[in-house]
Amino acid sequence: MTKEDKPLTLRILTVNTHKGFTVFNRRFILHELRDAIRATRADIVFLQEVLGAHHHHAEKLARWPATSQYEFLADTIWPQFAYGRNAVYPHGHHGNAILSKFPITSYENIDISVDKQEKRGMLHCVLQPPGYDGQIHLICVHMGLRERHRHFQLSDLCRYVNEDIPPDVPLVIAGDFNDWRQIGQRMLVRTCGMYEVFREKKGKVARTFPARLPLLRLDRIYVRNISRFEAMSLARRPWSQLSDHAPLAVELAI
Repeated sequence: MTKEDKPLTLRILTVNTHKGFTVFNRRFILHELRDAIRATRADIVFLQEVLGAHHHHAEKLARWPATSQYEFLADTIWPQFAYGRNAVYPHGHHGNAILSKFPITSYENIDISVDKQEKRGMLHCVLQPPGYDGQIHLICVHMGLRERHRHFQLSDLCRYVNEDIPPDVPLVIAGDFNDWRQIGQRMLVRTCGMYEVFREKKGKVARTFPARLPLLRLDRIYVRNISRFEAMSLARRPWSQLSDHAPLAVELAI
């Protein structure tokens, strides 16, 4: 609780940015994506597939930002941010990021890759909101495309949660789970003690892929030690024009 014994209300957004391009990389839309993220008035933003650097794009695209994509998206709205570099290649790198309006006291990027071809990670941040008597833990994830890989990655996630995060602190895990058969959903509930916000409030995890006509339930927001939360549905436009994944949002009280 806060010092005044009033709950702290947070709005959280998660979105796979697809490296700032539309489906099939037809158009660079990072500026439009920034406007859409700002319009949600989120306090905390979980980003997947965000570019830290890409020298080829920087040379060819006139609107390419002078900073990393996550810094460009944070701009003046989210003064705190953390980046976990996962995939590295000769011309750049990408990974997960968390943008926050509140101080990030520490962060760590944990490698959960199963092989050398598909690099994956989970970014763990600890927040200390002013006036809040305690810490809030966040983990941004992007799981693998193969079910076998996801099994090992989710096991690593649950092991990390159970062994490295205090059992009584508020915890939010969000991102792209690629868990279209919902096998990971069952593991996170049973093994980690997590609750998926759309499953709890609307009966099913949300359909998010492809964004223009969502069929698959790939993206999730999980919480633990948070009793009050409300899953938020976002308008299809402009999001359906900005990424191959639809974003998810939740408003929660701690």
